[in-house]
Amino acid sequence: MYILVIGWLYVALMMAVAEATNANGTVLGAIVTFLLYGVGPLSLVVYLMLEPARRRRRNAAAQAEQAAHSAALGQPDGGGEAAADAVAPVREKP
Repeated sequence: MYILVIGWLYVALMMAVAEATNANGTVLGAIVTFLLYGVGPLSLVVYLMLEPARRRRRNAAAQAEQAAHSAALGQPDGGGEAAADAVAPVREKP
């Protein structure tokens, strides 16, 4: 993946240099060329290519948190008490 990034930036840099050294070119045009042809699209491509790694890291953190939580409780199902009544019983007056 990194070879693609380096190659793309090299080509965009050469385009910017050609823009700056041209008789009708300007340095501002070279900067805009480098940003719009190099940095902008490349940042989008790198962001999209790194999405699976971010997803794996997020899932691993969630699994580690769940394992730590269940280990702290000492029970694999996450609880050691019986389920309580959903509604408290009503006490009648004698």
